[in-house]
Amino acid sequence: MSDIATGQWRTVLDEAHGALRTTVAGVPADAWERPTPCEKWTVAQVLQHAMGDQIGYAAAIVGGPWPSEDPFAPSGRIDGDPAVELRAALDAAAAAWAGVADEDPEVSTPLPLGKLSAEVGSGACALDAAVHAWDIAVATGQPSPLTDALARPLLAVARQIVEPLRAYGVYAPAIDPGADAGDVAQLLGYLGRRPA
Repeated sequence: MSDIATGQWRTVLDEAHGALRTTVAGVPADAWERPTPCEKWTVAQVLQHAMGDQIGYAAAIVGGPWPSEDPFAPSGRIDGDPAVELRAALDAAAAAWAGVADEDPEVSTPLPLGKLSAEVGSGACALDAAVHAWDIAVATGQPSPLTDALARPLLAVARQIVEPLRAYGVYAPAIDPGADAGDVAQLLGYLGRRPA
């Protein structure tokens, strides 16, 4: 179980999707090639990865097309308006999760972990959106889209899924954010990011 109450995972997912949508809308036109906290990836590549992951969740849950590019080898080329492309990916993921029952114990995911409960699987989907929103915000000089209220349930989910995924190179080793760190800093540090 996570810190996400039954049914609350829908709110967490909506907030994470909103964070990514808002952050991408704030990217300046000349910022797509900027480096990000994701080593070796530009803003455009992080967005491609994030969109690919959302499409992957939708495909795993309801079938349909998988991402056209490997989310872990993004080209950095986004055809069309990035905000429009992102909206389509987030809408696909949200529609897929809308058909999942609150207490479903086994929902298909694109993760190597396979099927997860609705709350953990949707939390993993939300985690991906939220942390990449933060990556893009940092790279483009925007305020952090993460709040302690959002980070708290995401950290509970991260502690259930991240360790096995580190072996696949999905997450960097954890960084200690310090004893007095808030929920956002703890989440970022656990995911291998430097909160500062």
